[in-house]
Amino acid sequence: MKRLIILAFLVTFNFSFSQNAEDEKKAKKLIEDFFEAFHAQDAKELKSFAHSEIKMQSIAIDAEGNTTLSTQEYLDFLKSIASIPESTNFEEKLHDFEFNINGMIANVSTPYSFYVNDKLSHCGVNTFQLMKTEGEWKIIYLVDTRSKSGCE
Repeated sequence: MKRLIILAFLVTFNFSFSQNAEDEKKAKKLIEDFFEAFHAQDAKELKSFAHSEIKMQSIAIDAEGNTTLSTQEYLDFLKSIASIPESTNFEEKLHDFEFNINGMIANVSTPYSFYVNDKLSHCGVNTFQLMKTEGEWKIIYLVDTRSKSGCE
């Protein structure tokens, strides 16, 4: 009986681990594809990665040193990305990925540095909340921090 319980545990653990690894791989690909579309200013593709009820917010320090929270509609974000002039080169470099996945929800954090015309503009952390729907991850919430100090 003991062997049967241990065997059942090992099979369940192995299945859970492989499921989580596969979900992690798919979540990472979604975010990498998101940034590829972001850099290409492809609003249509960016829209496809998000749930229709996505929420977006940013946390920053204002000129007086106060922590502020701003909210942006995703459609306004898409319009702003599409309207960046071709003469402006921008890149958000991701430094790492941290995952917390539990069934149909995932949290993925990505520290980043943001460059405009090859000059460091700011840095921070993106936090993506993902929801698995119909076997596919979609972004439901995106919050980032933005700082001009402490960037490496």
